Amino acid sequence: METRNFLGCFVWAAACVSATALIPIAGPFFSLLTPLPFLYYATKLGRYRGALLAGAVTLTIGVLAQLLSFTQGVLFIVEFCLLGLALAELYRRKFPVGLTVFLGTAFMLVVGFVFLTVLAHSRGMGPLQLVREYLQANIQQTFEAYRGSGGLEDGKAAEFQAYVKTLSDAISRIYVGMMVVGAGFMVWLNVILSRPILRMGGLAVPDFGPLDRWYAPDLLVWALIVPGFCLFLPWEGIKWWSVNVLIVMVAVYVFHGLSILLFFLNKYKVPSWVRAGIYALALLQQLFLALFALAGIFDQWADFRKIRKPVEA
Repeated sequence: METRNFLGCFVWAAACVSATALIPIAGPFFSLLTPLPFLYYATKLGRYRGALLAGAVTLTIGVLAQLLSFTQGVLFIVEFCLLGLALAELYRRKFPVGLTVFLGTAFMLVVGFVFLTVLAHSRGMGPLQLVREYLQANIQQTFEAYRGSGGLEDGKAAEFQAYVKTLSDAISRIYVGMMVVGAGFMVWLNVILSRPILRMGGLAVPDFGPLDRWYAPDLLVWALIVPGFCLFLPWEGIKWWSVNVLIVMVAVYVFHGLSILLFFLNKYKVPSWVRAGIYALALLQQLFLALFALAGIFDQWADFRKIRKPVEA
């Protein structure tokens, strides 16, 4: 194992992991990029040497995190290391971008569920119950901190507490779908950013084809229609799953709509600074995300980009 590769991967990964604690507000975003160094060096060194380097770096960072009482960092580095190695393997198999993101997301969810199960078992509860209690505890902690800072009048404490309970109940209904969407976004982000990084390093870059021509499979629309009808059924369990499936499907069609937007930005050669403004506006204004989702849903009939082959009679 070359010392230069070890130090490069270690510094890169450690910087990403520690960003959560060191950088306010934007720190968690940078921590999402932790799989990139493992993906880069697994591509550079090959499957076995890359895995050996990733294991050594993960062990070193894990020990340091434990010594610094940053227990959360241990779980982060292990999970993100495995994701980076998994993405490197998917790149070698030359899967299309949609399947790469799907398999990467599925892998991350399985690994995360295993970790949650082990952690929850050690506390005598189920994994979903652990996540629910964690979210509720954080919401309650935020409420207590806000009340303790004097930002809440005594007469409105009960009203605000009722609001906190309503918010907690709403999150409990949708947190599974949000976890899936969050995992998918993280995998997609690392896939998109890894391509220019690999290219700068002179390494093999996966050929996903033009990303502005990607679209969700047509049959996937039934995963949107069926849960929508199930919301009208009287069974709470079915409603709970339907809501979470709908959240995931809407996110998929948001990305479908974004690919349509990218297609027309490329077609009309829109300058980079205008694109940056459009993307920022889309992130800040949720109405645009809804429009992207609708564009993605109706694209299979309208074919806005005129890229689908006509079906032969």
